[in-house]
Amino acid sequence: MRKLIVITLVLAGLWGGYWFIGSKATERAFGAWIADRQSDGWVAEVEDLSTRGFPNRFDTIFTGLELADPDTGLSWIAPEFQILALSYKPHHVIAAWPGKQIVSTPEQRIEISGSNVKGSIMVAPTPALTLERSSIVLEGVEMSSSAGWTSALERGQLATRQLEDGENRHEIHFEAANLTPASSFVHSFDADDLLPPVFEGVTLKANVDFTAPWDRAAIEDARPQVSRIDLAELKAKWGELELWLAGTVDVDDRGAPSGNVTVKARNWRQMIELARASGALAPELVSTVTGALQFIAGLSGDDETLDVPLRLSGGTMFLGPIPIGAAPVIRIR
Repeated sequence: MRKLIVITLVLAGLWGGYWFIGSKATERAFGAWIADRQSDGWVAEVEDLSTRGFPNRFDTIFTGLELADPDTGLSWIAPEFQILALSYKPHHVIAAWPGKQIVSTPEQRIEISGSNVKGSIMVAPTPALTLERSSIVLEGVEMSSSAGWTSALERGQLATRQLEDGENRHEIHFEAANLTPASSFVHSFDADDLLPPVFEGVTLKANVDFTAPWDRAAIEDARPQVSRIDLAELKAKWGELELWLAGTVDVDDRGAPSGNVTVKARNWRQMIELARASGALAPELVSTVTGALQFIAGLSGDDETLDVPLRLSGGTMFLGPIPIGAAPVIRIR
Protein backbone atom coordinates (compact mmCIF):
# COMPACT_ATOMS: atom_id res chain seq x y z
CA MET A 1 0.00 0.00 0.00
CA ARG A 2 2.83 2.36 0.89
CA LYS A 3 4.49 1.68 -2.46
CA LEU A 4 1.24 2.44 -4.27
CA ILE A 5 0.96 5.76 -2.47
CA VAL A 6 4.56 6.62 -3.30
CA ILE A 7 4.07 5.72 -6.97
CA THR A 8 0.90 7.79 -7.08
CA LEU A 9 2.63 10.80 -5.55
CA VAL A 10 5.57 10.48 -7.94
CA LEU A 11 3.25 10.26 -10.96
CA ALA A 12 1.22 13.22 -9.71
CA GLY A 13 4.42 15.23 -9.27
CA LEU A 14 5.62 14.31 -12.75
CA TRP A 15 2.25 15.26 -14.24
CA GLY A 16 2.21 18.53 -12.34
CA GLY A 17 5.68 19.29 -13.64
CA TYR A 18 4.58 18.44 -17.18
CA TRP A 19 1.57 20.75 -16.87
CA PHE A 20 3.65 23.61 -15.48
CA ILE A 21 6.31 23.28 -18.19
CA GLY A 22 3.65 22.86 -20.88
CA SER A 23 1.62 25.87 -19.76
CA LYS A 24 4.68 28.12 -19.72
CA ALA A 25 5.76 26.78 -23.12
CA THR A 26 2.27 27.54 -24.47
CA GLU A 27 2.41 31.11 -23.20
CA ARG A 28 5.91 31.61 -24.62
CA ALA A 29 4.85 30.21 -28.01
CA PHE A 30 1.88 32.57 -28.29
CA GLY A 31 3.95 35.48 -27.02
CA ALA A 32 6.67 34.71 -29.59
CA TRP A 33 4.04 34.56 -32.36
CA ILE A 34 2.77 38.02 -31.43
CA ALA A 35 6.33 39.36 -31.31
CA ASP A 36 7.02 37.86 -34.76
CA ARG A 37 3.95 39.61 -36.16
CA GLN A 38 5.20 42.90 -34.74
CA SER A 39 8.54 42.29 -36.46
CA ASP A 40 6.64 41.75 -39.73
CA GLY A 41 5.03 45.18 -39.41
CA TRP A 42 1.69 44.08 -37.99
CA VAL A 43 -0.19 45.77 -35.22
CA ALA A 44 -0.12 42.93 -32.68
CA GLU A 45 -1.00 43.76 -29.10
CA VAL A 46 -2.36 41.86 -26.12
CA GLU A 47 -2.97 43.30 -22.66
CA ASP A 48 -2.71 39.94 -20.90
CA LEU A 49 -1.93 36.36 -21.90
CA SER A 50 -2.24 33.55 -19.38
CA THR A 51 -2.70 29.77 -19.36
CA ARG A 52 -4.90 28.01 -16.80
CA GLY A 53 -6.65 24.67 -16.44
CA PHE A 54 -4.45 22.52 -14.19
CA PRO A 55 -4.25 19.55 -14.27
CA ASN A 56 -5.81 18.37 -17.55
CA ARG A 57 -6.19 21.49 -19.69
CA PHE A 58 -4.15 24.21 -21.31
CA ASP A 59 -6.69 27.06 -21.42
CA THR A 60 -5.04 30.18 -22.82
CA ILE A 61 -6.92 33.47 -22.34
CA PHE A 62 -6.07 36.55 -24.41
CA THR A 63 -7.32 39.85 -23.00
CA GLY A 64 -7.33 43.05 -25.06
CA LEU A 65 -6.19 41.34 -28.27
CA GLU A 66 -5.63 43.45 -31.39
CA LEU A 67 -4.22 42.19 -34.70
CA ALA A 68 -3.89 44.11 -37.99
CA ASP A 69 -2.26 42.90 -41.21
CA PRO A 70 -0.79 45.86 -43.16
CA ASP A 71 -0.70 43.93 -46.44
CA THR A 72 -4.46 43.31 -46.59
CA GLY A 73 -5.79 46.07 -44.34
CA LEU A 74 -7.63 43.47 -42.23
CA SER A 75 -7.77 43.95 -38.49
CA TRP A 76 -9.40 42.16 -35.56
CA ILE A 77 -10.04 43.46 -32.06
CA ALA A 78 -11.34 41.15 -29.32
CA PRO A 79 -11.69 42.14 -25.65
CA GLU A 80 -11.28 38.42 -24.88
CA PHE A 81 -10.34 35.35 -26.92
CA GLN A 82 -9.94 31.83 -25.55
CA ILE A 83 -8.01 28.83 -26.88
CA LEU A 84 -8.88 25.76 -24.81
CA ALA A 85 -7.10 22.40 -25.19
CA LEU A 86 -6.66 19.13 -23.35
CA SER A 87 -3.12 18.94 -22.02
CA TYR A 88 -2.65 15.48 -23.56
CA LYS A 89 -4.14 16.53 -26.94
CA PRO A 90 -2.89 20.07 -27.65
CA HIS A 91 -3.49 19.89 -31.42
CA HIS A 92 -7.27 19.71 -30.85
CA VAL A 93 -8.53 23.01 -29.47
CA ILE A 94 -11.73 24.80 -28.65
CA ALA A 95 -11.76 28.48 -29.63
CA ALA A 96 -14.29 30.80 -27.99
CA TRP A 97 -15.13 34.43 -28.80
CA PRO A 98 -17.11 35.85 -25.86
CA GLY A 99 -18.42 39.38 -25.98
CA LYS A 100 -18.08 41.80 -28.87
CA GLN A 101 -15.44 41.69 -31.62
CA ILE A 102 -14.53 44.23 -34.25
CA VAL A 103 -13.38 43.20 -37.73
CA SER A 104 -12.18 45.97 -40.05
CA THR A 105 -11.36 46.04 -43.75
CA PRO A 106 -10.23 48.99 -45.88
CA GLU A 107 -13.92 49.54 -46.73
CA GLN A 108 -15.74 49.13 -43.42
CA ARG A 109 -15.69 48.35 -39.71
CA ILE A 110 -17.96 45.53 -38.51
CA GLU A 111 -18.99 44.97 -34.90
CA ILE A 112 -19.89 41.34 -34.18
CA SER A 113 -21.52 39.97 -31.05
CA GLY A 114 -23.07 36.61 -30.20
CA SER A 115 -24.60 34.76 -27.28
CA ASN A 116 -22.58 31.65 -28.17
CA VAL A 117 -19.71 31.71 -30.65
CA LYS A 118 -17.19 28.91 -30.36
CA GLY A 119 -15.40 26.39 -32.52
CA SER A 120 -13.68 23.02 -32.36
CA ILE A 121 -10.51 23.05 -34.43
CA MET A 122 -8.17 20.12 -35.12
CA VAL A 123 -4.79 20.75 -36.74
CA ALA A 124 -1.97 18.42 -37.76
CA PRO A 125 0.57 17.95 -34.95
CA THR A 126 3.32 19.54 -37.03
CA PRO A 127 5.01 22.98 -36.95
CA ALA A 128 2.82 24.13 -39.89
CA LEU A 129 -0.39 23.38 -37.89
CA THR A 130 -2.35 22.52 -41.04
CA LEU A 131 -6.11 22.59 -40.52
CA GLU A 132 -7.65 19.10 -40.66
CA ARG A 133 -11.21 19.75 -39.50
CA SER A 134 -13.29 22.37 -37.76
CA SER A 135 -16.77 22.93 -36.44
CA ILE A 136 -18.04 26.38 -35.47
CA VAL A 137 -21.29 27.06 -33.62
CA LEU A 138 -23.02 30.43 -34.03
CA GLU A 139 -25.96 31.50 -31.86
CA GLY A 140 -27.57 34.88 -31.46
CA VAL A 141 -25.10 36.59 -33.78
CA GLU A 142 -25.57 40.27 -34.64
CA MET A 143 -23.44 42.37 -36.99
CA SER A 144 -23.37 46.12 -37.51
CA SER A 145 -21.24 47.82 -40.15
CA SER A 146 -19.89 51.35 -40.42
CA ALA A 147 -21.14 51.15 -44.02
CA GLY A 148 -24.66 51.38 -42.65
CA TRP A 149 -25.93 47.79 -42.79
CA THR A 150 -26.92 45.33 -40.09
CA SER A 151 -27.34 41.56 -40.18
CA ALA A 152 -28.26 38.79 -37.74
CA LEU A 153 -28.33 35.02 -37.35
CA GLU A 154 -30.44 33.12 -34.83
CA ARG A 155 -28.34 29.96 -35.05
CA GLY A 156 -25.96 28.30 -37.45
CA GLN A 157 -23.14 25.81 -37.75
CA LEU A 158 -20.14 25.63 -40.06
CA ALA A 159 -18.12 22.42 -40.41
CA THR A 160 -15.07 21.75 -42.57
CA ARG A 161 -12.98 18.64 -43.22
CA GLN A 162 -9.80 18.28 -45.23
CA LEU A 163 -10.23 15.65 -47.93
CA GLU A 164 -7.56 13.25 -49.16
CA ASP A 165 -8.79 12.99 -52.75
CA GLY A 166 -7.43 16.40 -53.78
CA GLU A 167 -4.65 18.79 -52.84
CA ASN A 168 -5.87 21.46 -50.41
CA ARG A 169 -9.46 20.31 -50.82
CA HIS A 170 -11.94 20.85 -48.01
CA GLU A 171 -15.49 19.63 -47.56
CA ILE A 172 -17.64 22.49 -46.28
CA HIS A 173 -21.08 22.24 -44.70
CA PHE A 174 -23.02 25.26 -43.45
CA GLU A 175 -26.53 25.44 -42.03
CA ALA A 176 -28.34 28.51 -40.77
CA ALA A 177 -31.79 29.20 -39.38
CA ASN A 178 -33.47 32.59 -39.41
CA LEU A 179 -30.72 34.47 -41.20
CA THR A 180 -31.32 38.19 -41.62
CA PRO A 181 -29.29 39.34 -44.66
CA ALA A 182 -27.50 42.65 -44.73
CA SER A 183 -30.04 45.46 -44.43
CA SER A 184 -28.43 47.28 -47.37
CA PHE A 185 -29.30 44.28 -49.57
CA VAL A 186 -32.89 44.14 -48.33
CA HIS A 187 -33.33 47.91 -48.65
CA SER A 188 -32.42 47.74 -52.32
CA PHE A 189 -35.87 46.34 -53.03
CA ASP A 190 -37.95 46.57 -49.82
CA ALA A 191 -40.01 49.45 -51.21
CA ASP A 192 -41.87 46.80 -53.17
CA ASP A 193 -42.33 44.60 -50.06
CA LEU A 194 -41.34 41.59 -52.13
CA LEU A 195 -40.14 39.22 -49.42
CA PRO A 196 -39.87 39.01 -45.63
CA PRO A 197 -36.59 40.23 -44.09
CA VAL A 198 -35.45 36.80 -42.85
CA PHE A 199 -34.28 33.64 -44.63
CA GLU A 200 -36.03 30.76 -42.85
CA GLY A 201 -33.24 28.36 -43.67
CA VAL A 202 -29.99 28.16 -45.64
CA THR A 203 -27.95 25.02 -46.34
CA LEU A 204 -24.62 24.80 -48.16
CA LYS A 205 -22.72 21.62 -49.03
CA ALA A 206 -19.61 21.89 -51.19
CA ASN A 207 -16.07 20.66 -51.79
CA VAL A 208 -13.71 23.61 -52.26
CA ASP A 209 -10.15 23.53 -53.63
CA PHE A 210 -7.69 26.17 -52.43
CA THR A 211 -4.40 27.36 -53.86
CA ALA A 212 -2.49 26.60 -50.64
CA PRO A 213 -3.03 24.85 -47.30
CA TRP A 214 -4.90 26.50 -44.44
CA ASP A 215 -2.05 26.56 -41.94
CA ARG A 216 0.10 29.04 -40.02
CA ALA A 217 1.26 30.66 -43.27
CA ALA A 218 -2.38 31.33 -44.21
CA ILE A 219 -2.57 33.72 -41.25
CA GLU A 220 0.99 35.00 -41.18
CA ASP A 221 1.63 35.50 -44.91
CA ALA A 222 -1.35 35.32 -47.29
CA ARG A 223 -4.75 33.71 -47.35
CA PRO A 224 -5.24 30.77 -49.75
CA GLN A 225 -7.59 31.54 -52.62
CA VAL A 226 -10.42 29.44 -54.01
CA SER A 227 -9.51 27.64 -57.24
CA ARG A 228 -12.54 25.34 -57.68
CA ILE A 229 -15.98 24.91 -56.13
CA ASP A 230 -17.91 21.66 -56.46
CA LEU A 231 -21.30 22.75 -55.17
CA ALA A 232 -23.38 19.75 -54.14
CA GLU A 233 -26.20 21.86 -52.77
CA LEU A 234 -27.07 25.43 -51.91
CA LYS A 235 -30.62 25.56 -50.66
CA ALA A 236 -32.50 28.57 -49.31
CA LYS A 237 -36.09 29.28 -48.32
CA TRP A 238 -37.06 32.93 -48.25
CA GLY A 239 -40.76 33.53 -47.84
CA GLU A 240 -42.52 31.85 -50.75
CA LEU A 241 -39.31 31.74 -52.79
CA GLU A 242 -37.35 28.47 -52.64
CA LEU A 243 -33.97 28.22 -54.34
CA TRP A 244 -31.71 25.24 -54.99
CA LEU A 245 -28.34 25.44 -56.77
CA ALA A 246 -25.75 22.81 -57.68
CA GLY A 247 -22.82 22.72 -60.07
CA THR A 248 -19.08 23.16 -60.51
CA VAL A 249 -17.09 26.30 -61.23
CA ASP A 250 -13.39 27.01 -61.61
CA VAL A 251 -11.94 30.26 -60.27
CA ASP A 252 -8.97 31.94 -61.96
CA ASP A 253 -6.21 33.90 -60.26
CA ARG A 254 -8.26 37.11 -60.58
CA GLY A 255 -11.18 35.56 -58.72
CA ALA A 256 -13.38 35.24 -61.82
CA PRO A 257 -15.56 32.09 -61.79
CA SER A 258 -16.39 30.05 -64.88
CA GLY A 259 -18.61 27.00 -65.13
CA ASN A 260 -22.21 25.86 -64.98
CA VAL A 261 -24.65 25.82 -62.08
CA THR A 262 -28.15 24.38 -62.18
CA VAL A 263 -30.74 26.69 -60.66
CA LYS A 264 -34.08 25.41 -59.46
CA ALA A 265 -36.56 27.94 -58.13
CA ARG A 266 -40.05 27.64 -56.75
CA ASN A 267 -42.15 30.80 -57.28
CA TRP A 268 -39.36 32.01 -59.56
CA ARG A 269 -41.14 35.19 -60.67
CA GLN A 270 -40.20 36.70 -57.33
CA MET A 271 -36.58 36.08 -58.29
CA ILE A 272 -37.08 38.21 -61.42
CA GLU A 273 -38.72 40.92 -59.33
CA LEU A 274 -35.82 40.89 -56.89
CA ALA A 275 -33.33 41.25 -59.72
CA ARG A 276 -35.31 44.11 -61.21
CA ALA A 277 -35.88 45.96 -57.93
CA SER A 278 -32.22 45.68 -56.89
CA GLY A 279 -30.93 46.85 -60.28
CA ALA A 280 -29.25 43.55 -61.13
CA LEU A 281 -31.59 43.15 -64.10
CA ALA A 282 -32.13 46.08 -66.46
CA PRO A 283 -35.82 47.10 -66.77
CA GLU A 284 -35.75 46.68 -70.54
CA LEU A 285 -34.79 43.01 -70.10
CA VAL A 286 -37.51 42.08 -67.61
CA SER A 287 -40.16 41.09 -70.16
CA THR A 288 -37.64 39.20 -72.30
CA VAL A 289 -36.23 37.27 -69.35
CA THR A 290 -39.68 36.57 -67.92
CA GLY A 291 -40.99 35.26 -71.25
CA ALA A 292 -37.96 33.03 -71.81
CA LEU A 293 -38.05 31.59 -68.29
CA GLN A 294 -41.80 31.09 -68.45
CA PHE A 295 -41.28 29.01 -71.59
CA ILE A 296 -38.53 26.97 -69.87
CA ALA A 297 -40.64 26.44 -66.75
CA GLY A 298 -43.58 25.34 -68.86
CA LEU A 299 -41.51 22.52 -70.36
CA SER A 300 -41.45 20.83 -66.95
CA GLY A 301 -45.24 20.97 -66.64
CA ASP A 302 -45.15 23.32 -63.63
CA ASP A 303 -45.20 27.03 -64.46
CA GLU A 304 -44.19 27.94 -60.89
CA THR A 305 -41.01 25.85 -60.83
CA LEU A 306 -37.93 26.81 -62.82
CA ASP A 307 -35.07 24.45 -63.69
CA VAL A 308 -32.46 26.26 -65.77
CA PRO A 309 -28.65 26.32 -66.18
CA LEU A 310 -26.74 29.35 -64.90
CA ARG A 311 -23.53 29.81 -66.89
CA LEU A 312 -20.61 31.93 -65.68
CA SER A 313 -18.18 33.02 -68.35
CA GLY A 314 -16.01 36.04 -69.08
CA GLY A 315 -17.11 37.85 -65.92
CA THR A 316 -20.82 37.59 -66.85
CA MET A 317 -23.70 35.40 -65.65
CA PHE A 318 -26.06 33.88 -68.22
CA LEU A 319 -29.43 32.38 -67.28
CA GLY A 320 -29.95 30.09 -70.19
CA PRO A 321 -28.91 32.21 -73.18
CA ILE A 322 -29.70 35.53 -71.49
CA PRO A 323 -26.99 37.66 -69.79
CA ILE A 324 -28.33 38.75 -66.42
CA GLY A 325 -25.40 40.58 -64.82
CA ALA A 326 -21.79 40.53 -63.68
CA ALA A 327 -20.44 37.36 -62.10
CA PRO A 328 -19.26 37.71 -58.50
CA VAL A 329 -15.53 38.01 -57.83
CA ILE A 330 -14.41 35.28 -55.43
CA ARG A 331 -11.47 36.58 -53.39
CA ILE A 332 -10.41 36.01 -49.79
CA ARG A 333 -8.71 39.09 -48.43
